[in-house]
Amino acid sequence: MAVKLDTAPPRGMKDLLPAEVELRDRATAMILATYTRYGFRRIETPALENLQLLLGSGGGENEKLIYKVLKRGAKLDSVATLREDDLADLGLRFDLTVPLARYYAHNRATLPDPFKAIQIGPVWRADRPQRGRFRQFTQCDIDILGVASEIAEIELILATSEALIALGLERPTVRLNDRRILAAIAEHCGFHADRQHDFFVTLDKLDKIDREGVERELRADGHRDAAITRLFTLISPTGAPAAAALDKLSATVPEARPFVEGLRTIVLTIEREAAQRYAVAFDPTLVRGMGYYTGPIFEAAYGDYGSSIAGGGRYDRLIGRLSGHDVPACGFSIGFERVVSILEEKAETAGAERERVAFLFGPEDGLGEVVAAAGTLRRGDRVVSLTVKRKNLARQLDDLAGEGFGSYAVFRAGANEVEVKPLAQRAPARGSGDG
Repeated sequence: MAVKLDTAPPRGMKDLLPAEVELRDRATAMILATYTRYGFRRIETPALENLQLLLGSGGGENEKLIYKVLKRGAKLDSVATLREDDLADLGLRFDLTVPLARYYAHNRATLPDPFKAIQIGPVWRADRPQRGRFRQFTQCDIDILGVASEIAEIELILATSEALIALGLERPTVRLNDRRILAAIAEHCGFHADRQHDFFVTLDKLDKIDREGVERELRADGHRDAAITRLFTLISPTGAPAAAALDKLSATVPEARPFVEGLRTIVLTIEREAAQRYAVAFDPTLVRGMGYYTGPIFEAAYGDYGSSIAGGGRYDRLIGRLSGHDVPACGFSIGFERVVSILEEKAETAGAERERVAFLFGPEDGLGEVVAAAGTLRRGDRVVSLTVKRKNLARQLDDLAGEGFGSYAVFRAGANEVEVKPLAQRAPARGSGDG
Protein backbone atom coordinates (compact mmCIF):
# COMPACT_ATOMS: atom_id res chain seq x y z
CA MET A 1 0.00 0.00 0.00
CA ALA A 2 1.41 3.38 -1.02
CA VAL A 3 2.29 5.81 1.76
CA LYS A 4 0.19 8.95 1.66
CA LEU A 5 2.45 11.97 1.43
CA ASP A 6 1.78 15.28 3.13
CA THR A 7 0.72 17.65 0.35
CA ALA A 8 1.12 20.86 2.36
CA PRO A 9 3.99 23.12 1.22
CA PRO A 10 7.11 23.21 3.43
CA ARG A 11 6.71 25.17 6.66
CA GLY A 12 7.21 28.88 6.13
CA MET A 13 6.34 28.66 2.43
CA LYS A 14 2.96 28.81 0.75
CA ASP A 15 0.99 27.95 -2.36
CA LEU A 16 -0.63 30.88 -4.15
CA LEU A 17 -4.18 30.56 -5.48
CA PRO A 18 -5.13 32.25 -8.77
CA ALA A 19 -6.73 35.30 -7.13
CA GLU A 20 -3.62 35.82 -5.00
CA VAL A 21 -1.33 35.59 -8.01
CA GLU A 22 -3.50 38.05 -9.92
CA LEU A 23 -3.28 40.56 -7.06
CA ARG A 24 0.50 40.11 -6.89
CA ASP A 25 0.79 40.55 -10.66
CA ARG A 26 -1.21 43.79 -10.54
CA ALA A 27 0.89 45.07 -7.64
CA THR A 28 4.09 44.18 -9.50
CA ALA A 29 2.88 45.96 -12.62
CA MET A 30 2.04 49.11 -10.64
CA ILE A 31 5.45 49.12 -8.95
CA LEU A 32 7.30 48.54 -12.22
CA ALA A 33 5.36 51.29 -13.99
CA THR A 34 6.41 53.74 -11.27
CA TYR A 35 10.05 52.69 -11.13
CA THR A 36 10.57 52.76 -14.89
CA ARG A 37 9.32 56.37 -14.97
CA TYR A 38 12.28 57.21 -12.73
CA GLY A 39 14.75 55.61 -15.16
CA PHE A 40 15.29 52.25 -13.42
CA ARG A 41 15.78 49.12 -15.54
CA ARG A 42 14.99 45.54 -14.57
CA ILE A 43 17.67 42.86 -14.16
CA GLU A 44 17.70 39.29 -12.85
CA THR A 45 20.23 37.33 -10.79
CA PRO A 46 20.35 33.60 -9.96
CA ALA A 47 18.64 32.15 -6.91
CA LEU A 48 21.92 30.46 -5.94
CA GLU A 49 25.14 32.31 -5.07
CA ASN A 50 28.54 31.11 -3.95
CA LEU A 51 28.40 30.40 -0.23
CA GLN A 52 31.65 32.25 0.37
CA LEU A 53 30.08 35.40 -1.11
CA LEU A 54 26.94 35.15 1.04
CA LEU A 55 28.84 34.49 4.26
CA GLY A 56 31.23 37.40 3.79
CA SER A 57 28.71 40.00 2.72
CA GLY A 58 27.99 41.83 5.96
CA GLY A 59 24.42 40.54 5.92
CA GLY A 60 24.17 40.58 9.70
CA GLU A 61 21.93 37.99 11.33
CA ASN A 62 20.73 36.83 7.91
CA GLU A 63 24.07 35.10 7.34
CA LYS A 64 22.97 32.63 10.04
CA LEU A 65 19.76 31.90 8.11
CA ILE A 66 21.25 30.82 4.78
CA TYR A 67 19.89 27.69 3.13
CA LYS A 68 23.06 25.84 2.11
CA VAL A 69 22.98 23.54 -0.89
CA LEU A 70 24.92 20.26 -0.86
CA LYS A 71 27.44 19.59 -3.59
CA ARG A 72 26.23 17.15 -6.19
CA GLY A 73 27.52 14.11 -8.07
CA ALA A 74 31.25 13.59 -8.31
CA LYS A 75 31.99 16.62 -6.14
CA LEU A 76 30.01 15.15 -3.23
CA ASP A 77 31.42 11.65 -3.77
CA SER A 78 34.97 13.02 -3.52
CA VAL A 79 34.45 14.67 -0.14
CA ALA A 80 36.91 13.11 2.29
CA THR A 81 35.64 14.72 5.51
CA LEU A 82 32.32 15.56 7.03
CA ARG A 83 33.09 19.25 7.56
CA GLU A 84 30.21 21.46 6.50
CA ASP A 85 32.51 23.60 4.34
CA ASP A 86 33.38 20.52 2.29
CA LEU A 87 29.75 19.51 1.78
CA ALA A 88 28.25 22.80 0.58
CA ASP A 89 29.59 25.47 -1.75
CA LEU A 90 26.35 27.25 -2.78
CA GLY A 91 23.50 28.89 -0.90
CA LEU A 92 20.08 30.38 -1.67
CA ARG A 93 20.22 34.19 -1.67
CA PHE A 94 18.86 35.82 1.50
CA ASP A 95 18.34 39.22 -0.13
CA LEU A 96 18.77 40.89 -3.53
CA THR A 97 21.45 43.42 -2.54
CA VAL A 98 24.37 41.01 -2.18
CA PRO A 99 23.63 39.35 -5.57
CA LEU A 100 23.41 42.84 -7.11
CA ALA A 101 26.87 43.72 -5.79
CA ARG A 102 28.25 40.53 -7.34
CA TYR A 103 26.36 41.19 -10.58
CA TYR A 104 27.76 44.72 -10.83
CA ALA A 105 31.32 43.66 -10.06
CA HIS A 106 31.09 40.97 -12.78
CA ASN A 107 29.30 43.02 -15.48
CA ARG A 108 30.50 46.56 -14.76
CA ALA A 109 32.28 46.99 -18.11
CA THR A 110 28.99 46.58 -19.99
CA LEU A 111 26.72 48.54 -17.62
CA PRO A 112 25.88 52.28 -17.77
CA ASP A 113 27.35 54.66 -15.22
CA PRO A 114 25.45 55.37 -13.06
CA PHE A 115 23.43 52.18 -13.03
CA LYS A 116 19.80 52.20 -11.84
CA ALA A 117 18.50 48.67 -11.31
CA ILE A 118 15.16 47.01 -10.49
CA GLN A 119 15.06 43.50 -9.04
CA ILE A 120 11.90 41.59 -8.16
CA GLY A 121 12.25 37.99 -7.08
CA PRO A 122 12.15 35.38 -4.32
CA VAL A 123 14.69 35.15 -1.49
CA TRP A 124 15.06 32.51 1.22
CA ARG A 125 15.85 32.67 4.94
CA ALA A 126 15.75 29.74 7.38
CA ASP A 127 13.81 31.91 9.80
CA ARG A 128 11.11 31.06 12.33
CA PRO A 129 7.81 31.41 10.43
CA GLN A 130 5.18 33.72 11.90
CA ARG A 131 2.48 36.11 10.73
CA GLY A 132 3.89 38.17 7.87
CA ARG A 133 7.24 36.33 7.96
CA PHE A 134 8.01 33.47 5.59
CA ARG A 135 11.02 31.35 4.68
CA GLN A 136 10.50 32.10 1.00
CA PHE A 137 9.29 35.57 0.14
CA THR A 138 9.50 38.13 -2.64
CA GLN A 139 11.60 41.27 -2.46
CA CYS A 140 11.18 44.27 -4.71
CA ASP A 141 14.34 46.40 -4.90
CA ILE A 142 15.59 49.50 -6.64
CA ASP A 143 19.26 50.48 -6.42
CA ILE A 144 21.47 53.26 -7.75
CA LEU A 145 25.14 52.39 -8.21
CA GLY A 146 27.86 54.92 -8.94
CA VAL A 147 26.28 58.03 -7.34
CA ALA A 148 27.79 59.48 -4.14
CA SER A 149 25.44 62.49 -4.05
CA GLU A 150 22.33 62.60 -1.84
CA ILE A 151 20.32 62.65 -5.08
CA ALA A 152 20.50 58.84 -4.99
CA GLU A 153 18.70 58.63 -1.64
CA ILE A 154 16.22 61.30 -2.77
CA GLU A 155 15.29 59.44 -5.97
CA LEU A 156 14.98 56.11 -4.18
CA ILE A 157 12.68 57.54 -1.51
CA LEU A 158 10.57 59.48 -4.04
CA ALA A 159 10.13 56.47 -6.35
CA THR A 160 9.32 54.05 -3.53
CA SER A 161 6.85 56.44 -1.89
CA GLU A 162 5.09 57.01 -5.23
CA ALA A 163 4.92 53.25 -5.81
CA LEU A 164 3.30 52.68 -2.41
CA ILE A 165 0.77 55.43 -3.05
CA ALA A 166 -0.01 53.95 -6.48
CA LEU A 167 -0.83 50.68 -4.72
CA GLY A 168 -3.39 52.46 -2.57
CA LEU A 169 -1.27 52.76 0.58
CA GLU A 170 -2.04 56.39 1.30
CA ARG A 171 0.26 58.63 3.34
CA PRO A 172 3.14 56.28 4.16
CA THR A 173 5.78 57.59 6.56
CA VAL A 174 9.48 57.40 5.70
CA ARG A 175 11.84 57.34 8.69
CA LEU A 176 15.49 58.28 8.15
CA ASN A 177 18.76 58.03 10.02
CA ASP A 178 22.47 57.67 9.18
CA ARG A 179 24.79 54.94 10.40
CA ARG A 180 27.51 57.59 10.86
CA ILE A 181 25.16 59.65 13.04
CA LEU A 182 24.47 56.54 15.12
CA ALA A 183 28.22 56.01 15.53
CA ALA A 184 28.64 59.66 16.56
CA ILE A 185 25.83 59.33 19.14
CA ALA A 186 27.44 56.17 20.54
CA GLU A 187 30.81 57.90 20.81
CA HIS A 188 29.27 61.00 22.40
CA CYS A 189 27.43 58.91 25.01
CA GLY A 190 30.53 56.97 25.96
CA PHE A 191 30.06 53.59 24.26
CA HIS A 192 33.42 52.09 23.29
CA ALA A 193 34.20 52.36 19.56
CA ASP A 194 35.34 48.72 19.32
CA ARG A 195 31.94 47.54 20.62
CA GLN A 196 29.69 49.67 18.43
CA HIS A 197 28.54 46.71 16.31
CA ASP A 198 27.09 44.97 19.39
CA PHE A 199 25.58 48.29 20.48
CA PHE A 200 23.80 48.63 17.09
CA VAL A 201 22.47 45.06 17.28
CA THR A 202 20.94 45.72 20.70
CA LEU A 203 19.51 49.13 19.83
CA ASP A 204 17.88 47.59 16.74
CA LYS A 205 15.66 45.56 19.10
CA LEU A 206 14.04 48.70 20.54
CA ASP A 207 10.72 48.20 18.72
CA LYS A 208 10.56 44.56 19.91
CA ILE A 209 11.70 44.64 23.56
CA ASP A 210 11.09 48.34 24.40
CA ARG A 211 13.42 50.68 26.23
CA GLU A 212 13.59 48.58 29.40
CA GLY A 213 14.67 45.51 27.44
CA VAL A 214 17.36 47.41 25.55
CA GLU A 215 18.68 48.98 28.75
CA ARG A 216 18.79 45.55 30.40
CA GLU A 217 20.75 44.03 27.50
CA LEU A 218 23.17 46.95 27.32
CA ARG A 219 23.91 46.61 31.04
CA ALA A 220 24.32 42.84 30.67
CA ASP A 221 26.86 43.52 27.92
CA GLY A 222 28.89 45.61 30.34
CA HIS A 223 28.00 49.12 29.13
CA ARG A 224 27.99 51.84 31.79
CA ASP A 225 24.77 53.22 33.26
CA ALA A 226 25.87 56.80 32.53
CA ALA A 227 26.27 56.02 28.81
CA ILE A 228 22.87 54.30 28.69
CA THR A 229 21.10 57.19 30.43
CA ARG A 230 22.77 59.72 28.15
CA LEU A 231 21.76 57.68 25.10
CA PHE A 232 18.03 57.66 25.88
CA THR A 233 18.10 61.34 26.77
CA LEU A 234 19.36 62.00 23.24
CA ILE A 235 17.13 59.65 21.26
CA SER A 236 13.81 59.99 23.11
CA PRO A 237 11.12 61.16 20.65
CA THR A 238 10.25 64.86 20.81
CA GLY A 239 7.62 65.18 18.08
CA ALA A 240 9.67 67.93 16.42
CA PRO A 241 9.78 68.17 12.60
CA ALA A 242 12.63 66.22 11.02
CA ALA A 243 14.76 69.23 10.09
CA ALA A 244 14.38 70.78 13.56
CA ALA A 245 15.28 67.47 15.23
CA LEU A 246 18.42 67.25 13.09
CA ASP A 247 19.41 70.81 13.96
CA LYS A 248 19.02 70.05 17.67
CA LEU A 249 21.11 66.89 17.35
CA SER A 250 23.84 68.78 15.50
CA ALA A 251 24.02 71.32 18.33
CA THR A 252 24.08 68.61 21.01
CA VAL A 253 26.42 66.07 19.38
CA PRO A 254 29.28 67.87 17.57
CA GLU A 255 30.60 64.52 16.29
CA ALA A 256 27.44 64.17 14.16
CA ARG A 257 27.62 67.55 12.42
CA PRO A 258 29.50 66.39 9.29
CA PHE A 259 26.70 63.91 8.55
CA VAL A 260 23.64 65.89 9.64
CA GLU A 261 23.78 68.33 6.73
CA GLY A 262 23.47 65.60 4.09
CA LEU A 263 20.51 64.03 5.86
CA ARG A 264 18.95 67.45 6.26
CA THR A 265 19.21 68.02 2.48
CA ILE A 266 17.44 64.70 1.87
CA VAL A 267 14.68 65.48 4.37
CA LEU A 268 13.93 68.98 3.08
CA THR A 269 13.91 67.89 -0.58
CA ILE A 270 11.60 64.94 0.11
CA GLU A 271 9.24 67.07 2.21
CA ARG A 272 8.92 69.61 -0.59
CA GLU A 273 8.13 66.92 -3.20
CA ALA A 274 5.81 64.97 -0.89
CA ALA A 275 3.35 67.86 -0.71
CA GLN A 276 1.84 66.21 2.40
CA ARG A 277 0.95 63.05 0.47
CA TYR A 278 3.46 61.18 2.63
CA ALA A 279 5.48 62.08 5.71
CA VAL A 280 9.22 62.20 6.46
CA ALA A 281 10.65 61.79 9.96
CA PHE A 282 14.13 61.70 11.46
CA ASP A 283 14.44 58.68 13.77
CA PRO A 284 17.74 58.44 15.70
CA THR A 285 16.77 54.93 16.90
CA LEU A 286 16.60 53.50 13.37
CA VAL A 287 19.46 51.02 12.85
CA ARG A 288 18.62 48.55 10.04
CA GLY A 289 20.04 45.08 10.64
CA MET A 290 22.43 44.67 7.73
CA GLY A 291 26.10 45.17 8.52
CA TYR A 292 26.94 46.52 5.06
CA TYR A 293 25.23 49.92 5.53
CA THR A 294 27.65 52.86 5.59
CA GLY A 295 25.52 56.05 5.53
CA PRO A 296 21.86 57.11 5.34
CA ILE A 297 19.32 54.40 6.15
CA PHE A 298 15.54 54.54 5.82
CA GLU A 299 12.31 52.61 6.35
CA ALA A 300 8.71 53.14 5.25
CA ALA A 301 5.72 52.48 7.48
CA TYR A 302 1.99 52.46 6.74
CA GLY A 303 -0.77 53.39 9.18
CA ASP A 304 -0.86 51.20 12.28
CA TYR A 305 0.66 48.20 10.51
CA GLY A 306 3.11 46.80 13.04
CA SER A 307 6.17 46.32 10.82
CA SER A 308 7.94 48.45 8.24
CA ILE A 309 6.83 47.82 4.65
CA ALA A 310 10.07 48.96 2.98
CA GLY A 311 13.67 49.52 3.98
CA GLY A 312 17.07 50.37 2.61
CA GLY A 313 20.14 52.55 2.78
CA ARG A 314 23.61 53.34 1.47
CA TYR A 315 26.23 50.57 1.20
CA ASP A 316 29.31 52.19 -0.36
CA ARG A 317 31.82 49.45 0.49
CA LEU A 318 29.96 46.26 -0.40
CA ILE A 319 30.98 46.17 -4.08
CA GLY A 320 34.58 47.00 -3.15
CA ARG A 321 34.82 43.73 -1.24
CA LEU A 322 34.29 41.92 -4.53
CA SER A 323 36.04 44.16 -7.05
CA GLY A 324 38.76 45.80 -4.97
CA HIS A 325 37.34 49.24 -5.82
CA ASP A 326 34.64 50.88 -3.70
CA VAL A 327 31.58 52.02 -5.65
CA PRO A 328 28.95 54.34 -4.10
CA ALA A 329 25.70 52.41 -3.87
CA CYS A 330 22.27 52.87 -2.35
CA GLY A 331 19.02 50.89 -2.44
CA PHE A 332 15.42 50.70 -1.21
CA SER A 333 13.44 47.44 -0.95
CA ILE A 334 9.66 47.07 -0.69
CA GLY A 335 8.56 44.24 1.60
CA PHE A 336 6.36 42.74 -1.06
CA GLU A 337 4.71 40.08 1.11
CA ARG A 338 3.75 42.64 3.74
CA VAL A 339 2.36 45.02 1.14
CA VAL A 340 0.29 42.26 -0.47
CA SER A 341 -1.04 41.26 2.96
CA ILE A 342 -2.23 44.82 3.52
CA LEU A 343 -3.89 44.92 0.10
CA GLU A 344 -5.68 41.66 0.87
CA GLU A 345 -6.83 42.95 4.25
CA LYS A 346 -8.12 46.13 2.64
CA ALA A 347 -9.99 43.94 0.11
CA GLU A 348 -8.76 46.26 -2.60
CA THR A 349 -6.88 45.71 -5.81
CA ALA A 350 -3.76 47.45 -7.00
CA GLY A 351 -5.35 49.18 -9.96
CA ALA A 352 -8.47 48.79 -12.09
CA GLU A 353 -9.19 45.25 -13.26
CA ARG A 354 -10.11 44.48 -16.84
CA GLU A 355 -13.49 42.97 -17.59
CA ARG A 356 -13.44 39.17 -17.31
CA VAL A 357 -15.68 37.23 -19.67
CA ALA A 358 -16.40 33.49 -19.55
CA PHE A 359 -17.02 32.40 -23.17
CA LEU A 360 -19.39 29.42 -23.01
CA PHE A 361 -19.56 26.97 -25.90
CA GLY A 362 -20.93 23.49 -26.48
CA PRO A 363 -20.07 20.42 -28.60
CA GLU A 364 -22.34 21.67 -31.39
CA ASP A 365 -20.23 24.84 -31.85
CA GLY A 366 -17.38 24.78 -34.34
CA LEU A 367 -14.08 25.25 -32.51
CA GLY A 368 -12.61 27.41 -35.27
CA GLU A 369 -15.53 29.84 -35.11
CA VAL A 370 -15.47 29.86 -31.29
CA VAL A 371 -11.73 30.66 -31.14
CA ALA A 372 -12.12 33.42 -33.74
CA ALA A 373 -15.04 34.98 -31.86
CA ALA A 374 -13.11 34.88 -28.57
CA GLY A 375 -10.17 36.60 -30.28
CA THR A 376 -12.47 39.40 -31.43
CA LEU A 377 -13.69 39.93 -27.86
CA ARG A 378 -10.11 40.04 -26.54
CA ARG A 379 -9.25 42.85 -28.94
CA GLY A 380 -11.61 44.99 -26.88
CA ASP A 381 -9.14 44.63 -23.95
CA ARG A 382 -11.28 42.04 -22.21
CA VAL A 383 -10.02 38.94 -20.47
CA VAL A 384 -11.80 36.08 -22.24
CA SER A 385 -11.66 32.49 -20.99
CA LEU A 386 -13.03 29.70 -23.19
CA THR A 387 -15.24 27.48 -21.03
CA VAL A 388 -17.16 24.33 -21.94
CA LYS A 389 -20.87 24.77 -21.23
CA ARG A 390 -22.26 22.43 -18.56
CA LYS A 391 -25.69 20.85 -18.48
CA ASN A 392 -26.55 22.70 -15.24
CA LEU A 393 -26.03 26.20 -16.59
CA ALA A 394 -27.44 27.96 -13.52
CA ARG A 395 -24.91 26.25 -11.23
CA GLN A 396 -22.11 27.01 -13.69
CA LEU A 397 -23.00 30.71 -13.75
CA ASP A 398 -22.93 30.76 -9.95
CA ASP A 399 -19.46 29.19 -9.98
CA LEU A 400 -18.21 31.70 -12.57
CA ALA A 401 -19.48 34.62 -10.51
CA GLY A 402 -17.66 33.20 -7.50
CA GLU A 403 -14.46 33.02 -9.55
CA GLY A 404 -14.65 36.73 -10.30
CA PHE A 405 -16.07 36.76 -13.83
CA GLY A 406 -18.15 39.87 -14.50
CA SER A 407 -19.98 38.60 -17.59
CA TYR A 408 -20.39 35.61 -19.84
CA ALA A 409 -20.64 35.15 -23.59
CA VAL A 410 -22.80 32.66 -25.49
CA PHE A 411 -21.93 31.65 -29.07
CA ARG A 412 -24.93 31.32 -31.38
CA ALA A 413 -23.66 29.09 -34.16
CA GLY A 414 -26.57 29.51 -36.52
CA ALA A 415 -26.29 33.27 -36.58
CA ASN A 416 -22.50 33.20 -36.06
CA GLU A 417 -22.98 35.79 -33.31
CA VAL A 418 -21.75 36.24 -29.76
CA GLU A 419 -24.01 37.59 -27.03
CA VAL A 420 -22.33 39.03 -23.89
CA LYS A 421 -24.45 39.17 -20.73
CA PRO A 422 -23.64 40.59 -17.28
CA LEU A 423 -22.92 38.02 -14.61
CA ALA A 424 -24.19 39.53 -11.37
CA GLN A 425 -23.43 37.92 -8.01
CA ARG A 426 -26.01 35.18 -7.78
CA ALA A 427 -27.48 33.21 -4.90
CA PRO A 428 -26.03 29.68 -4.55
CA ALA A 429 -27.80 27.28 -6.87
CA ARG A 430 -29.82 24.42 -5.44
CA GLY A 431 -29.09 20.90 -6.41
CA SER A 432 -25.71 19.36 -7.05
CA GLY A 433 -23.39 18.39 -9.80
CA ASP A 434 -23.59 19.32 -13.42
CA GLY A 435 -26.96 17.80 -14.06
